[in-house]
Amino acid sequence: MSDPVFFTANVPLSLGEIAEAAGVALPEGADSAQAFTGAAPLESAGRRDLAYMDNARYADALAATRAGACLVSPRFAARVPLETVALVTRDPYRAYASLLARLHPDAMRPGSLFFSAGVAPGAHVHPEARLEAGVQIDPGAVVGPGAEIGSGTVIGANAAIGPNVRIGRDCAVGAGATLTHALVGNRVIVHPGARIGQDGFGFAMGASHLKVPQIGRVVIQDDVEIGANTTIDRGASRDTVIGEGTKIDNLVQIAHNVVIGRHCVIVSGVGISGSTTLEDYVVLGGQVGVVGHLRIGKGSQIAGSSNVNRDVPPGSRWGGTPAKPVRAWFRELTTLARLAERSGRDESADPKE
Repeated sequence: MSDPVFFTANVPLSLGEIAEAAGVALPEGADSAQAFTGAAPLESAGRRDLAYMDNARYADALAATRAGACLVSPRFAARVPLETVALVTRDPYRAYASLLARLHPDAMRPGSLFFSAGVAPGAHVHPEARLEAGVQIDPGAVVGPGAEIGSGTVIGANAAIGPNVRIGRDCAVGAGATLTHALVGNRVIVHPGARIGQDGFGFAMGASHLKVPQIGRVVIQDDVEIGANTTIDRGASRDTVIGEGTKIDNLVQIAHNVVIGRHCVIVSGVGISGSTTLEDYVVLGGQVGVVGHLRIGKGSQIAGSSNVNRDVPPGSRWGGTPAKPVRAWFRELTTLARLAERSGRDESADPKE
């Protein structure tokens, strides 16, 4: 059985092109014409591979690498083998990411069954939908009446785009995703299985729970990325909003009326309850839970597995359950550890006669 390779280099890059793109100077004597056809980890990289290193844990792997070139921070430059060209930069990972995108542009958004624009056999596009030139609709996808999709956008297999949904240009909607009641900007990536625009969880509680109609929308601004199987509910009476440049991981739940600012990062397993606001540049670690009607201030960071039950001031670093400033949280953990250690010693001591 053949061993398939899913990502091959689009166009090989020369060492000179790599150095120019990374904004670094080539070491004296380096061959600027040396060709690179891919990227690989330090341990498995060969002479035509580019690697990177920015973590002390991999210092031994760096010293033993056979990569043709390695992006490396000044701290570790001396550990690069003589046979490997050291490309010294203050941010190796970011430089590596930009070069990887040039080597493997097809890895930048969800894959497609087809590689040409147009409506594939087996897809259904309503006659009242409007598609700009260059839109690609894969087999099994459904585009509803009044929907509008901009040029360069790909709708994956079996995805469903609801009536009157607007999707901008150069977007990608992964296989099996569903979008309803949504306005989507340009260059947005929606990974497979995501659910956007469905009912928010709204009920007037009583002897019998009365369903509250959810009449808002989901507004997704430019350059947002939404992970696989993430759910974003439409607003109840106002819009649910995802701000420009925000990156959302897999398996995240965003409830109705939530407003997320620009360039936030939300890691997998997060749950954000209704009507909460995240200001710009907020980071939520994995499995964070946020109760409803709160505000998390600009630039704040919440540690993974924390539960937030009150407003968070701008620029804060909080953690724990319930979440609190990290210094208080660390003191709490240290105190508990000491009490547990003391209790263990007391239990193991011989009883006094």
